[in-house]
Amino acid sequence: MASRANRLTRFNIAALAAGLAFLYLPIAILIVYSFNASRLVTVWGGWSLRWYSEFFNDTAMIDAAWMSLRVAVTSATLATLLGTLAAIALSRGANFRGRALFSGVLYAPLVMPEVITGLSLLLLFVAVNAERGFWTVVIAHTTLTMCFVAVVVQARLGAIDPTLEEAAMDLGCAPAHAFLSVTLPLILPSLAAGWMLAFTLSLDDLVIASFTTGPGSATLPIRIYSEVRLGVKPEINAICTLVVALIALVIVVASLASKLSEAPGKSAAPL
Repeated sequence: MASRANRLTRFNIAALAAGLAFLYLPIAILIVYSFNASRLVTVWGGWSLRWYSEFFNDTAMIDAAWMSLRVAVTSATLATLLGTLAAIALSRGANFRGRALFSGVLYAPLVMPEVITGLSLLLLFVAVNAERGFWTVVIAHTTLTMCFVAVVVQARLGAIDPTLEEAAMDLGCAPAHAFLSVTLPLILPSLAAGWMLAFTLSLDDLVIASFTTGPGSATLPIRIYSEVRLGVKPEINAICTLVVALIALVIVVASLASKLSEAPGKSAAPL
């Protein structure tokens, strides 16, 4: 009965096809129409790279894309550093006082609506009279993505035998040297996977960035949203196609890095 239930039937194939179509058909249509020669997004006018050329000649869009990349790289790096330290504290300091509270505060952004996170950060920046711009967006994205990095790194640390580090210290290594020589190389693929995940989340964030951005620091999602409100231009399809390609590449690399850090029979990261 189990083998019969796991068999690929027509119903299973139809359900799989319907699910994949629901998820990816709109994206596929967007990608196809990014090569449309017509100015009307709903009328096919033949194949052309015209709108990709328009994008690379649009100074405002290029500036927004450059801003998004700078924010994503900076926030992903900070999130990886802080998330790794938090994961080490939770994995190696299992009995410290306040661990449950620290863990709850760390993982709160995982389930917190982005509107609440963005609004609370906006109120914080207003309260401290901080000028909103590049660094406020970086801080906001670091707050959002740090917990994801902590989950990935903590999962890998949990799969590592702590006696390896203890053996290095027994042989004369200082704790910091033992971590850098033994533990860090073992968790390095998870650090790469966490960084790429944080980079992807930062790159396509709209809600939190819209609360914390300021004049001259609009990211690409904010710029696209402002353009779409006035009507969808074919250039938007080309921009979105490039973003989809970049994010797909980052996800593939992150998944490969996560697989490299996998212990036998254990998953290193929830990707």
